[in-house]
Amino acid sequence: MKFFNVKTVEEAFALIDEKVGIVTDTESCPLEKALHRVLAEDIIAAENVPAFDRSTVDGYAVFAKDTYGSSESMPGFLTVDGEVKMGEKAAHPLSRGKAIYVPTGGMLPAGSDSVLMIEHCEELAGLLNTYRQVAPGENVIRKGEDITEGERILQAGKKLRPQEIGALASLGIKKMKVYRKVNAAYLSTGDEIVPFHTEKLETGQIRDINYLTVASLAKEWGIDVLYGGITADDYHEFSTRAKELYEKADCLILSGGSSVGAKDYTTEVIQSLGEPGVFVHGISIKPGKPTILAMADGKPIIGLPGHPASAMIIFKLFGERILKKRTGENSERKPDRIFARIGKNIPSSPGRSDYIRVQLSEKNGEWWAEPIIGKSGLITTLVKSDGIVEISSAKEGISQGDYVPVILST
Repeated sequence: MKFFNVKTVEEAFALIDEKVGIVTDTESCPLEKALHRVLAEDIIAAENVPAFDRSTVDGYAVFAKDTYGSSESMPGFLTVDGEVKMGEKAAHPLSRGKAIYVPTGGMLPAGSDSVLMIEHCEELAGLLNTYRQVAPGENVIRKGEDITEGERILQAGKKLRPQEIGALASLGIKKMKVYRKVNAAYLSTGDEIVPFHTEKLETGQIRDINYLTVASLAKEWGIDVLYGGITADDYHEFSTRAKELYEKADCLILSGGSSVGAKDYTTEVIQSLGEPGVFVHGISIKPGKPTILAMADGKPIIGLPGHPASAMIIFKLFGERILKKRTGENSERKPDRIFARIGKNIPSSPGRSDYIRVQLSEKNGEWWAEPIIGKSGLITTLVKSDGIVEISSAKEGISQGDYVPVILST
């Protein structure tokens, strides 16, 4: 085995994707505890959402054609024919030339095809003055428009965010199969390393801050980390402690001892834990070149550089990819916040800030943000989105190809 055969970042990512596998154990999880868990099964809708045609505004259910030509200067007139109360069915279908009041979320009476907002009309003694025309389907969500019975709404490997929890709740799903939580174990090495809470350092000593930074990052990804303490640069002690931790965790993280110095036992210890052993020893990156990645009998091992900045950068780049693969999460790597090119022209009214949900894709080395077109009441527009683009109140819109900041979903 030749060590320190430096790989590029892309080669290291490709090797991780090739060699690191999922922890396949699963468990049943109640919906109220499912946040940030990873689905181990597809979710198929057993019913329509919504279960009935409903209004998205407070207003009057109408036939759109009955409002054509209505304006402030020349209003139309319709007869008010009752109302629909929340949680109740419409008492009767809508007839031409009439209007029925419907609250936001209320069921539409049969026959109606749109809702005129109360801001755009006025009821006077049973007569409705209409000051604006509406189009068929305006201010209406149809039965099954959000989620259709038989539709696969979530795939196995999806990490559940608040919006997915809401979508599952809308279907009455109480529990689902998820992959069990993945854990990792951490061990620091080096004669000079002392616990981070050491008050007074002796000459040459360094506090172990790597554990806290690494464990904090892992916690953000939903991974619990078992702390194995600090071991001296002694092969027997290092090997014994690493073996104990390796057997308790789904991934072993070692910090320090990854250089080619005289006291470097890391590669030997890793090789002793199982096959096939080290597959990356050195990555063409600054900082963080002396990085070790290995697999031992199905478990990944990460050898981080001892320098805190290098360790944190490397763990963010490669540790996250490894641990998320272990959890079963299917997600393309995307940065926390990026600039992307907008995929379509988006108009906006001056004086109002608009927030547009977008999906991200990479084209020719650039990120593109494709607006998700859908009514604001649809849960699935949240599920499909990777982030949001803000159009500030000072702008009248953005043009296709413009660079825009994208705030990414967690």
